[in-house]
Formats: sequence, C-alpha cells, structure tokens
Amino acid sequence: MAYKYTDNYREQGARKRLVEELKKKGIEDKKVLEAIGKVPRHFFFDETFWTQAYKDIAFPIGEEQTISQPYTVAYQSQLLQIKKGDKVLEIGTGSGYQSCILIELGAKVYTIERQKKLYDRTIQVLPRMGYKPDFFLGDGSIGIADHAPYNKIIVTAGAPTVPEQLLKQLAIGGILVIPVGNEEAQKMVTVLKVGEKDFEKVVLDTFRFVPLKGDDAW
Repeated sequence: MAYKYTDNYREQGARKRLVEELKKKGIEDKKVLEAIGKVPRHFFFDETFWTQAYKDIAFPIGEEQTISQPYTVAYQSQLLQIKKGDKVLEIGTGSGYQSCILIELGAKVYTIERQKKLYDRTIQVLPRMGYKPDFFLGDGSIGIADHAPYNKIIVTAGAPTVPEQLLKQLAIGGILVIPVGNEEAQKMVTVLKVGEKDFEKVVLDTFRFVPLKGDDAW
C-alpha cells in the first residue's frame, strides 16, 4: 500500500462525527475521545474503501483479520485507564489503529502480531504516520516476557481463557483487558493485579472478536 494519503477537512469532519456517535453510545473518557478524533483511520484503508473509514464498524484488513470497530477500540481503551508513561503490551497489532490510539493517550507501546503480512505492513505505515511503538512478530498469547512487567495489557482478539503468561507479565496494580469466551462471542473482562497471585476480575459486555491464536489460546 503506497503511503500517499492526506488528511483534509472532509476526513477531519468525519472523525468529529464519529466522536459524537461514540459519545452517544456511552464512551465518556475525554482523552479517549480526543485520541479517536486525532488518528486518521482512513490511512488504514485502501482508498477504494475510504467511505467506510469513519463508520462505526469493523472492516476486513486481510489474513482473516479486521480493523476493530471504533466503539470497541474506545471501549477497551477507556477500561485501560491509561496514564502518561504507562508501559502497555498490546496483543494483536492488526492494522495498528489501536496502537496509535494508545500512543495518543501517552502510553509506551509494545505490540505483537503473529501474521507476518500484517506485521510487515504496520512497521512501514505507522512510523510514516508519526507513531513508533516497539513492534514484535510472534505469539501474543505468551506475551513478551523480555520487556515485562507492563502497567497495562490489552488483548484485541477473543481468548478461551485469560493466558497465564499475561497475568505473570502484568505489574502489581496493573490492568489487563481481554475478551474471553468461545469463537462466536466473548465477554469483555478486566483483571486488576492486586498482588503477585491475587487478582480482581470484572466481567462486562458481550463482543465478537477474531480468535486469539497461539500456544496459550485457540
């Protein structure tokens, strides 16, 4: 995908409308809404599909993956309660859109993707947009132990259970956000690590994600 996109008043206006739509759907975190309003989502789409970029829908990006629905991105981001300087592990880079939102929120992002074609695309596109997370290619279900612990961990694919390695790599006081369920639907789960082996879990709304693949997943 050649990088020749521009961000003009039309796209900026579309983002403003998207932010208003997300407010109506219950997203309240002002910083999350500001981040959604800044990141040019159309950059992650082929020009043929730009009309879809600011609709509140998921969209295929190849390799049986999707760019997540903006509401889902905002919902997970809001649950993370990002503070400036937080060290965040993202499981499932995908298009890179969620990475950009996290960076706009002030996070230091480590992001891992198992699909090489998606990885190769994001390591080219994101830096050209001005976003520079630390990219990794590999099995996200086992995390990235070399850079642990993390203040926050976000999983952007549906898991059958909460992977044990991710719990180990979460800092005490840290938050993990992960969709857990079967391959058809999942409940969004937040896990707060209050001690080395002590966790507080909250089960929230139902979503549908692509399945998390790996040694500690499907």
